[in-house]
Amino acid sequence: MILATNLREGNVIDLEGRILRVLSANHHRGVGRGSAMIRTKLRDVISGESFDKTFDPEDRVELARLEKRSHQYLWTDGETYHFLDNESYEERELTREQVGQALPWLKEGEDLFITVYEERVIGVELPTTVDREVIYTEPGLKGDTAQGGSKPATIEGDIRVTVPLFIDTGDIITVDTRSGEYVTRVSK
Repeated sequence: MILATNLREGNVIDLEGRILRVLSANHHRGVGRGSAMIRTKLRDVISGESFDKTFDPEDRVELARLEKRSHQYLWTDGETYHFLDNESYEERELTREQVGQALPWLKEGEDLFITVYEERVIGVELPTTVDREVIYTEPGLKGDTAQGGSKPATIEGDIRVTVPLFIDTGDIITVDTRSGEYVTRVSK
């Protein structure tokens, strides 16, 4: 159990039998003699329902006991996404909704984590950074790098990122999956 003041975005809590992901937690001080409060936006991970809830600072909430299992992405048939559990070698099938925002980042053969609560899939967690090939970007002009400019690029998964001018089509770059930002070019 933790105090409500310690709630942070991304926490998963067990509240009255419901498993809820904290989408936001804002701490508000009371005005005058008013007491402080923690306003949260929560999403039920099973039903997908989102709602607001206010906690008092001394309220205690229980963190859900989640299990992260390492999986390898195998393939998709367009409707279902297939993963292989790296420990038990069992195949797991997830829907588009279960994969969620990780969908464009999926690449066959790469490892990721699937979060499970009592054998129910809660979500897919990508590695912090991944290497992707630049599919298309405008060529940089010689001498155009004096100010360290940037340009748009499209990488595998049809993801658009901003890259430095020296990046060309066909280069492999490292991208942060949380922000979608360029990190570095992978040496050839």
